[in-house]
Amino acid sequence: MSWTPTREAFDQYMLPNYSPQKVIPVRGEGSRLWDQEGREYIDFAGGIAVNGLGHCHPALMAALKAQSEKVWHLSNVYTNEPALKLARTLVEKTFADKVFLCSSGLEANEAALKLARRYAHDTAGEQKHRIVSFRQSFHGRSFFTVSVGGQPRYSQGFGPVPGGIVHGTYNDLDSARELINDETCAVIVEPMQGEGGVTPGTPEFLEGLRKLCDDHKALLIFDEVQCGVGRSGHLYAYMHYGITPDILTSAKALGGGFPMGAMMTTDEVARVFVVGTHGSTYGGNPLGSAVALAAVDTISSPEVLLGVEARSQRFREHLQKLNEKYDCFSDIRGMGLLLGAEFKPSFGERGREVLAAATEEGLMLLVAGPNVLRFAPSLVIEMEVIDEGMARLDRALAKVVSND
Repeated sequence: MSWTPTREAFDQYMLPNYSPQKVIPVRGEGSRLWDQEGREYIDFAGGIAVNGLGHCHPALMAALKAQSEKVWHLSNVYTNEPALKLARTLVEKTFADKVFLCSSGLEANEAALKLARRYAHDTAGEQKHRIVSFRQSFHGRSFFTVSVGGQPRYSQGFGPVPGGIVHGTYNDLDSARELINDETCAVIVEPMQGEGGVTPGTPEFLEGLRKLCDDHKALLIFDEVQCGVGRSGHLYAYMHYGITPDILTSAKALGGGFPMGAMMTTDEVARVFVVGTHGSTYGGNPLGSAVALAAVDTISSPEVLLGVEARSQRFREHLQKLNEKYDCFSDIRGMGLLLGAEFKPSFGERGREVLAAATEEGLMLLVAGPNVLRFAPSLVIEMEVIDEGMARLDRALAKVVSND
């Protein structure tokens, strides 16, 4: 007997750590999705900045199909061609000399933090172990990365947090200066905070962190899991700022929807990760590497990167018009196609209410906290689809306002 999964089945069979929407998408193409009943949705969420080329992009499908007929998986006892091609491409297109491939942003950040501590240990001794992060940051859900992240609610209730981790105020260089000293092994920062409210770093802040790290012989880690791979209009956001980190982490859009992460660094830092110091079962998986290579090649093309800013401007124009109509946003911010619209205090913490109303109107959105709408659509979303999706957001906001 056939069985059709329902939203109720989630509550029956899955752990309650998520609370998904009632609809279950079953098919996607470009920036549109369809649910079990055949109802269409416009996707402004992109799987939380993952689907950088939308759904079922021909280049990614071709890469996956071709590789699926060759080799699916090899342990790291062997290397494989797609992984080597992806690593070479990332090196050629970035500051990095060496790449560690993994399956997620969490793994990439875990590797980066371990590498930073190992490098400091091997070059300066055990006392140089301090990690400086920032409040409202998000770096993953392992106990180490969630402790480094600056949102205590994610680490509370799991026991004592790892030591040697301190948090400053994002975009406040004086706050960072008070924390960074000669015991600091690394400073980890998102060039643009995603989960923390879609807040770009100021050039002065990021430049100041680079100088502080140089002065105290600490490594600068840029977490570009969410803001990298084209989101900023550059392949990576560090290129936008002209500030080069020592370590960079990447995931989400790197695989275009296939689980893939990478940690990139220089020859000097990479040398301390000798055989056996770190690993990942699925790191460099041939299927994922083949799809990621296609994603990077496509997204790094001038056509795609140059188109990001024009699409970003279209989103901003619509959001400004909605603000003029409803007087609901106190700030519209972000970079490229990772944008946030923060509700005014008078509007209340109604992000999830708007998200639910948008779903009813056939629009998929994100929130970043209780009062920020977050937009992370496909980097190649068509202008007319942006217009149509914003018309649906207009109707959703009208519904919410009418409930007052």
